[in-house]
Amino acid sequence: MLKTLLIVFSFFLFNFFQSNAQPVNQHGALHVSGIQLMDEHNNAVVLRGMSFGWSCFHPRFYTEGAVTTLVQDWHCTVIRAALGIEPPKGYKEDSATQIKLIRTVVEACIKNGAYVIIDWHSHNINLKEANAFFKTMAKDYGKYPNVIYELYNEPDYESWDSVKAYETTIISTIRSIDPDNLILAGCPHWDQDINLVADAPLTHVSNLMYTVHFYADTHKQYLRDRCNAALSKGIPIFISESAGMEASGDGPINDEEWQRWIDWCELHKISWITWSVSDKNETCSVLNTSASSNGNWQDTDLKESGIKVRDKLRRY
Repeated sequence: MLKTLLIVFSFFLFNFFQSNAQPVNQHGALHVSGIQLMDEHNNAVVLRGMSFGWSCFHPRFYTEGAVTTLVQDWHCTVIRAALGIEPPKGYKEDSATQIKLIRTVVEACIKNGAYVIIDWHSHNINLKEANAFFKTMAKDYGKYPNVIYELYNEPDYESWDSVKAYETTIISTIRSIDPDNLILAGCPHWDQDINLVADAPLTHVSNLMYTVHFYADTHKQYLRDRCNAALSKGIPIFISESAGMEASGDGPINDEEWQRWIDWCELHKISWITWSVSDKNETCSVLNTSASSNGNWQDTDLKESGIKVRDKLRRY
């Protein structure tokens, strides 16, 4: 009888600590205060995690098992689901399949108690489609504190005025349904021109941060200086995509510059996400083709970038 009670008690303790270790259980609903991301206890919070690759190119990893591995083994507190829009098989061509992939990741994150970014992964303005998509996502998932909306992955050649007009519309749509959850807004030139945001930010919006993306071997101190200037003007920053190599996603990893970026993020309590959970033949894809679609990856399934970023996530 005593042995049985000990087993039951041990099971209870395991589940109790597993539940309390979940990021959303710890931090609850997120909000922005000044330039800082805060949790529901008004403590500063830094989210760290991984972005899936384009859903239309790497759908096989959009599984509950992959999410569970990233949360429990890699210690991700946030996961980014990157909805491919324009490429073949993307949202504009096959919205039903793509939405199903995003839902799988969102619901797996909710189950695992992690935050999840619903990322409109496009380089161009697709206002009608984006508005309909975010309306659906807000209706279905806006009640969960796990959810973060990323309105526009990387504007490329659009002006800041054009991006602002687009984002203002999408924000209005989301806020009419979900008044609370965090929103991430992109800026021009592949999320590099945070200086344009600093000079003319969005107005009359709540719980909003602006995204900056870096690839450490291309974007060095000049971009950190630009970010520092934006922070000094009260612009809250969220690194929703980053990695250690050049901006193409290929080439050698610049460990020193990558660490400088991570140190900068940690110093300023800025959240950071690494690209990407995929098995493409490029440096930034963290998995080998041997990796199972359902997670439980071994060291042999990880590329150099995968081994290094998992180590960073576990360390912080």
